[in-house]
Amino acid sequence: MKKVWYLLCFVAVFSVTNKASSQGFLKKLKDKVSNAVNNQIDQKAGVPASNGTSSNDNNTNTTSSGKPTNKGGGGLSNTAPPDVNAQITDAISAHAAKNYSDSRYSLQQALIGVEIQLGHQIIKSLPTSLDGLNVDTAQDIVTSTQWGWSNLTIHRVWKNGADKQLTVTIGNAGMYASIATMYFSNASMIEANGGKQNFKQVRVKGNKALIQYEDRTGYTLIVSIGQTSMIVYECINFANEQEVMNTANSIDIDGIKKLLGEQ
Repeated sequence: MKKVWYLLCFVAVFSVTNKASSQGFLKKLKDKVSNAVNNQIDQKAGVPASNGTSSNDNNTNTTSSGKPTNKGGGGLSNTAPPDVNAQITDAISAHAAKNYSDSRYSLQQALIGVEIQLGHQIIKSLPTSLDGLNVDTAQDIVTSTQWGWSNLTIHRVWKNGADKQLTVTIGNAGMYASIATMYFSNASMIEANGGKQNFKQVRVKGNKALIQYEDRTGYTLIVSIGQTSMIVYECINFANEQEVMNTANSIDIDGIKKLLGEQ
């Protein structure tokens, strides 16, 4: 599963040039993450995604461009992650035959396979119940983006059967380090200027973090862990900031950092 949304989620930070856009970044981040993940969940459930181009008239068989509207096709079938050992064997064989392009491709596939295995190891380390919330395993997602190492995403949701929900997204990508530094610095500037904001800097188990609250979406907590990784907590219908912090602290962040190699 391609996770192009990684770039979409974080490229918005580079347009943060003033106070107003800084305060809106967390909302953009959360919305983009939520929309992308929800689309992936719908695909797993067999719900067709909207292409955003069809007419509202049910009797219309064409889009505004005059092209016919696709009415089905079955989508794509799920495939197993790359077999690491098989890909390494293929890489060695291709290299021996001096087919370096195929050798590189197989090595890249092997790395993706290792990342998927690592992601499943991390998601298994997360609790099945958390502060009265139970895991919704149907929404568990582990993906590796692009080629190579450090492009991992882990997604898990906990619910209480009513209207309280916690969503945790763990991301491991090299771009996070510079983005985190930029945004934490920007947040410091706003606080230093005495401006009114709906977010503030905090720490979670010694790690730098930002927390934001909005009436419509609840709390968002972004924790920077190590050089290349971040954890995003989306907390809906939590009573207060302290409850969010208590829940965040109940997750074994140090264990996650160790598995990711972030020391």
